[in-house]
Amino acid sequence: MNTKTDEEVELLREAGILVSKTLGMLASLVQPGVTTIYLNKMAEAYIRDHGAYPTFLGYGGFPYSICTSVNEQVVHGFPSERVLKEGDIVSVDCGATLNGYVGDSAYTFEVGEVSSEVKQLLQVTKESLFRGIAQAVENNRVGDVGYAVQEYAESFGYGVVRELVGHGVGKKMHESPEIPNYGKRGTGPKLTHNMTFCIEPMITMGKRFVKQLRDGWTICAEDGLPAAHFELTVAVKKDKADVLSTFFYVDEALKAKK
Repeated sequence: MNTKTDEEVELLREAGILVSKTLGMLASLVQPGVTTIYLNKMAEAYIRDHGAYPTFLGYGGFPYSICTSVNEQVVHGFPSERVLKEGDIVSVDCGATLNGYVGDSAYTFEVGEVSSEVKQLLQVTKESLFRGIAQAVENNRVGDVGYAVQEYAESFGYGVVRELVGHGVGKKMHESPEIPNYGKRGTGPKLTHNMTFCIEPMITMGKRFVKQLRDGWTICAEDGLPAAHFELTVAVKKDKADVLSTFFYVDEALKAKK
């Protein structure tokens, strides 16, 4: 099931690194006064300048190169002339197809200074991602990954979105298996060597229920409270997951801004 050769894993890594660098570039731009359509323009130019194309553009009819989801928007938000303001958060989900393989990653950025409550939501969501990644090893099951995310996020009283899930990735952005952010240990498909997929916790500060806006894409927390989203791509290995995308470039850019 969706296992790759070592050569394919390296091609996925190259695409994943490009997406990671794109998010790092955007990290240096996110600040009060910036529009999300500007972030979209800069991301598309960066991806194309590096010999790839933005996977999201035209995917299922999606009209932009990145998703920008602000505050209560969970995922699939449309870039627009909306101006980011102090205290906002914005999830940027980015995909790039390089040499026929898809890189996919997401990061939720703070805009200026955010409240301590929102800061904790972001920290917990990111940590839940790493806890899920720790379970992405041979002979575990998909349910082990979802359980690790869910158990940690819910221990803080947060909601774990059920309607959207992580996914296998390769030459296509969405391959099998689906990777829910919830589940029971020891259940679901078995994880095998070089299975490649994206883990992407979507966590709400309040209840887990979501609604879709009239644009047919944007998913929001039904109660209007903030939501966070982080995503990395992994390849399953024997003792430790091989993480094919990284937050390193985001972290470096955020350090440089301080």
